[in-house]
Amino acid sequence: MTDIQVEGQERQTEDSPIPTINRHEFTIFFDVTNGNPNGDPDMGNMPRIDPETGHGIVTDVCLKRKVRNYVELTREQGEGHRIYVTEGAVLNEQHRKAYRSLREEDVDKLKELKPKDRAEAALLTHWMCDNFYDVRAFGAVMTTKVNCGQVRGPIQFTFARSIDPIFSQETTITRQAVTQEGAEKEREMGRKHIVPYALYRMDGYVSGHLAEKTHFGPEDLELLWESVINMFEHDRSASRGQMALRKLIVFEHASKLGNAPAHRLFERISARKIVDAPARTYADYEIIVNGDQLPQGVTLSER
Repeated sequence: MTDIQVEGQERQTEDSPIPTINRHEFTIFFDVTNGNPNGDPDMGNMPRIDPETGHGIVTDVCLKRKVRNYVELTREQGEGHRIYVTEGAVLNEQHRKAYRSLREEDVDKLKELKPKDRAEAALLTHWMCDNFYDVRAFGAVMTTKVNCGQVRGPIQFTFARSIDPIFSQETTITRQAVTQEGAEKEREMGRKHIVPYALYRMDGYVSGHLAEKTHFGPEDLELLWESVINMFEHDRSASRGQMALRKLIVFEHASKLGNAPAHRLFERISARKIVDAPARTYADYEIIVNGDQLPQGVTLSER
């Protein structure tokens, strides 16, 4: 049997017990006040919307980025908490780290690297999972010239959608500075898109079966909840206005394969506006969670 070197420790790929988790589904509600939660570069950075209904959209990639940033900010790079998709990262160089840990030859001089056999391919993929939090959580396609395989992650986010149609407001801004000499008397004009207020909902999934394959364990799951709860607290910017996570609702199953269909559980959660005027605060909405007579083997918690 072959061992994987993980941050100076040996982690076995077979026989050694790896903590496992069961299936989970979760829902989050978050809101934005006077900000743009996720601009669309193809539409002049306007807030993303469903063109047929006018509901606001925040992509899964946007929310995963905030989780990655929180883990990178609060956990040391190493000991299984490196971030694979980070700003300025060269992915082939991320893969090369796995080859350095497994091969005695100098792999830095080789532009292309491929596993010698299936056993080494598995070791390389496991090394990436064990060292990069976002690889074992969200998965990654690492079949580049420096090949470390492909991982299907146990954590899946959906697009977030606003509870009601949003109103995208365009505001004009000015600045005193100018871009070039000779135009000192001119003011530079610009535009900024904001949503006065919107409440968004996102549903997510945690696969116990895939978590076992990527070594995503109970501590990683707790870090996911911690990251989701705090992901807006360290991601402030003038363009995003005021954003806050308002509620995290988690359904936990008693088995890896689950004890009830996910859509039936999500249907127990709803939100509605309780004022006749346009919503401008979280208090203008009511979130309803039906925890009565849950399917056997399913527990509900709110954070």
